[in-house]
Amino acid sequence: MFLAGEAGVIDINGTVIVELITFLIMLAILARWVYPEIVRLAEARQRMVAEQLKEAEKARADAEARLQEAKANLDEARKTAQQVVDAATRSGEQVRQDLKQKAEDEARRIGENAQKEIEAERARALQSARDEVAGMVVVATQKVIGETLDEQKHRRLIEKAIEEVASGDGRG
Repeated sequence: MFLAGEAGVIDINGTVIVELITFLIMLAILARWVYPEIVRLAEARQRMVAEQLKEAEKARADAEARLQEAKANLDEARKTAQQVVDAATRSGEQVRQDLKQKAEDEARRIGENAQKEIEAERARALQSARDEVAGMVVVATQKVIGETLDEQKHRRLIEKAIEEVASGDGRG
């Protein structure tokens, strides 16, 4: 048949009819029991995927909200830390100023005390020098005159003369 080179159309015989009936029965079985189950499973899977997408979107939104909250908390913590640093800086500056003021006051007090001590020492030195000069004048007078007149009166006269010389009111 095929060897003779005849091209033909399909012969409709009993085999084709049986195959067509079998195909239609198979199609009916698939349409009745298999396809609905496949469609049900596909729809269930589609619902599950949609639900998972919703959950993922919700989780993403929650994560984004937590991220924003964490950023806000971080910004607040940074502000608080900066305030603490600023307060510590101000406190340190205040302590430094207080210590500087105390040191300046102490230096001024020490300087004033030193000045008072210098003045007192100067006065003692002048008084000591006057006493020594008066004593030397008395001794010199005794040697020149050869006797002591009145030592108390003589000492008063010498001190008066020294005071006049010291004050620049010396006459002579």
